[in-house]
Amino acid sequence: MITKLLHHHHPYTKMNNLSSPDSATFPVDRPTSLAAKCWLDDACIVDIDHFVKTLSGIKAKGVRPDLIGSIITHYACKWIPELSGDPPSPANTDHHSPPESATASWLKKRFFIETIVSVLPPEKDAAPCSFLLRLLKTAHMVGVDSNYREELEKRVAWRLDQAALKELMIPCFSHVQRTLLDIELMVRLVKRYVEMELDGLRSGAGVFKVAKLVDAYLAEVAVDSELALPEFMELAGAVPVQARATDDGLYRAIDTFLKTHVNMTKHERKTLCKLIDSQKLSIEASLHAAQNERLPVRSVLQVLFSEQAKLHSHIDWSRSFSNSKSPILGLDPHDWCPSSRDIMTLQQMEIKKLKENVTKLERQCHLMQVQIGKLSEKKKKFFSWRKLAMSTNLRGTSTEVYDEHGYESCSVGRQTPLKGKQGKSKTPKKWRQSTS
Repeated sequence: MITKLLHHHHPYTKMNNLSSPDSATFPVDRPTSLAAKCWLDDACIVDIDHFVKTLSGIKAKGVRPDLIGSIITHYACKWIPELSGDPPSPANTDHHSPPESATASWLKKRFFIETIVSVLPPEKDAAPCSFLLRLLKTAHMVGVDSNYREELEKRVAWRLDQAALKELMIPCFSHVQRTLLDIELMVRLVKRYVEMELDGLRSGAGVFKVAKLVDAYLAEVAVDSELALPEFMELAGAVPVQARATDDGLYRAIDTFLKTHVNMTKHERKTLCKLIDSQKLSIEASLHAAQNERLPVRSVLQVLFSEQAKLHSHIDWSRSFSNSKSPILGLDPHDWCPSSRDIMTLQQMEIKKLKENVTKLERQCHLMQVQIGKLSEKKKKFFSWRKLAMSTNLRGTSTEVYDEHGYESCSVGRQTPLKGKQGKSKTPKKWRQSTS
């Protein structure tokens, strides 16, 4: 059926005779998705062995790899609707077919995916990245052989800069890992892409797109409380430092991780925050970091110092610009007006100064309160000792009667000499004669 369709209804009728006029009218190197659909509307009815034989005949005709990739994509989406990315519609489901068991459906999908991977063209740009990611997700779900999964991972890593974040959210089907998403798979994909970048196989702005993709992925996966710190840091460090033009996305991911993992130690927080380059943070991110209580004090100080250095360099640049002649259309430097960014920078500087002054005043107030507390304690101790001394003096004078030698004669208690010179009191009392 497919052979008749190829020879009678498809534009590539004379592919075996490239010098014929028909081949000039319908060139081989013009792939269209409509042609793939026309080819495979009837082909999807037959079994997969017939499809593989027909596809081999198409490859032998010299059809371009991207057209072959579109044919395979269309055929795979017909067999497994999940590979299309759209939910299966009721019109596509066959209600007359007998229901299959879960094991039979699982085995059929695994065999089908292994066959699809085996017939993919050797060119890595043949199939779109979104289709490859959905194929990889299904392959992990049904337990495809490791060789086929590795081939899919290589193809996905080759086009990782064209991937979407939604397609990379592949669940973890392993019983060993406890995370919701397959972090190890993402780490392998990123490392393979970076290796190709270092080897010169990939070049351009793709590594910057991959860095943004990794930061967005980290921000999503950071809400998982089962995600361990080494796994987070491994994925964040898989991207080269120079690939991040700004660290705002990485800071957002780290802040989300700190919110979720509240029981982290100080050492772990310091280790995690070392990934952030404070000089690559924007003004908004720096202001948020300066007020973030979850960050270590050292990280906050680094952010403040970097912003201060940026401000000083900006002020020095503006001074040198005002002292020199303006290169913009011969404008006078005195007529140059500051931009809104300069005004915002000055306002932020004033706000920082006010915050520093408030902090100093709070410290001084705290020190004064401490000093006042110490003085009050000393005052309480002094008055308590004074009351004790007065009470002992009162008890001694009320019962003491002294003889001529200066000793107590009828006092209650033991005899004690009076204080003074030679044991005599300073004011000697007269002897009271007895009237008896």
